[in-house]
Amino acid sequence: MKRIEAADGTEICYWVRRHGDGPSPAMLLIHGAASNHTRWSEFARHTGLRNGYDLILPDMRGNARSMCRGRLDLDVWCEDLVAILDAENCDSAIVVGHSLGAQIALHLAVSHPQRVRALALIDPIVRKALLGRPRRLRRMEPLVKIAILILRMLNGLGLRRRRFPLMDLEALDAETREAMRGDHPEEFLVRRYTGTGLILEYMPIANYLQQLVASISPLPELERITVPTLVLESTGVEVMDRDLSRVELARLPALERAAINATHWPLTERPDEVRRALESWVERLGPAA
Repeated sequence: MKRIEAADGTEICYWVRRHGDGPSPAMLLIHGAASNHTRWSEFARHTGLRNGYDLILPDMRGNARSMCRGRLDLDVWCEDLVAILDAENCDSAIVVGHSLGAQIALHLAVSHPQRVRALALIDPIVRKALLGRPRRLRRMEPLVKIAILILRMLNGLGLRRRRFPLMDLEALDAETREAMRGDHPEEFLVRRYTGTGLILEYMPIANYLQQLVASISPLPELERITVPTLVLESTGVEVMDRDLSRVELARLPALERAAINATHWPLTERPDEVRRALESWVERLGPAA
């Protein structure tokens, strides 16, 4: 584990799986909401990309070992990632993100284009295309933001939990796959990974709400992102209108798509398919300049 101190004094923790002794091209793996770097542990251990890339796995601010109280948004997370790249002497990286992590990756590519060599987005969330529970969250967004302010104020007065356990998502995924051998596996998966009881065991309510709001934020100016971009789409996702989502993401100038037969957690359901898709795409990118 490595640590950096952000400009505001917050400690950000991350892990690096190095290829060889010297610096290699970097791949930055960004987890989603209510998650941490262990979302990528299985991928990092098994992928052949570890033989050519330094894999960087951060705990994003507000999660796990980068736990903090305070403002969480796309700008803050992007600055934290730039600080990590600076600490690792990385001019640029292939940036991979899942869900909220895909939102962060897109904003990083717009705000710091020189730091992003290519983008891989796993189930990016498109605000205009939301359905179901995420759409209801969008309608309630003003109330949620008020709740966040109240919770942060109460936290500042000392009304808060002091410690949270660390979630091992690799172990949870293995347990979940075993449980999904029964009836209605997709329903079980959705209940488990969206259940607030499980999520709030590991993080403050205000942090979770801020991450939910950020995950449905408007997309940045996609036309400005000229680097090669892969979108991995889960075909079973019911949180978005797939046609509307595709229209919006088609604004990316260098877009390539691939489908995964999964819901919104393909790294849990289809880890080998995700790994092969990313490896094939990176191979087509060719060596870093």
